[in-house]
Amino acid sequence: MNLQQPISFEFFPTKTAEGAEKLALVRDKLSVLNPLYYSVTYGAGGSTQDGTINTVASIKKAGHSAAPHLSCIGSTRESIKSILDLFINQGVDRIVALRGDLPSGHRDVGEFRYANELVEFIRAETGDHFHIEVAAYPEVHPQAKNAQTDLDNFIRKMNAGANGAITQYFFNVDSYLYFIDSCVKAGMDKPVIPGIMPITNYSRLAGFSDMCGAEIPRWLAKRLEGYGDDIDSIKALGLEVISKLCENLLAEGAPGLHFYTLNQSKTTLDICQNIGISPE
Repeated sequence: MNLQQPISFEFFPTKTAEGAEKLALVRDKLSVLNPLYYSVTYGAGGSTQDGTINTVASIKKAGHSAAPHLSCIGSTRESIKSILDLFINQGVDRIVALRGDLPSGHRDVGEFRYANELVEFIRAETGDHFHIEVAAYPEVHPQAKNAQTDLDNFIRKMNAGANGAITQYFFNVDSYLYFIDSCVKAGMDKPVIPGIMPITNYSRLAGFSDMCGAEIPRWLAKRLEGYGDDIDSIKALGLEVISKLCENLLAEGAPGLHFYTLNQSKTTLDICQNIGISPE
């Protein structure tokens, strides 16, 4: 297994000063693993824009690389250009470019319809300043007509100027490997980093998975359901399952791992310890 592959961590912006302080502690605990960067999510229609900007600023001030998410739906070229300039002034050189969703009740999709248009715009406005990641869906985007259409859309994003991609989380290694094979057959060989979701709460995981189209294997769902409110057993099984998933992905040549931390450090640290990624 190659344990030299890069890892990265995702955070979401907090809403209070106390939350920001707690997130800084989580960041510092995870920093011992020398992540390539911390990504920061961006709410529907830019609803957490200020929080994203502030969280990115805190990460940069602490001496780490930050990769803010940037969603384009509901935005104008002028508004996107403004935030790109702000990120450049913050010293940011990575972006996760996404289509995103409109906030509930809004109908104006704005001047961008798809993520490939955002990637093209970023490249046109900023050249090669940003390392751009886009989203990938090994188990097919929940809004896609079919798997081939979804793959075509993904290749379009990559060809628009993306450097690589981060996947939606999944629990079936074969879904990732088949997706990578399909990309290679389509002539796309840029890195696709598996997104990793630690398991600590089954009801929350089930809700997330319904929204994003991630499949929880039946055997795993039944095991987790069987534990009911036994949080310790859920966490223990989750640690075992996700550690094995990461081991298998790295053994199969995955070019890194991206952890959806949910602003927590312990489980991610435990997984990394299990697979041999140790503090420096």
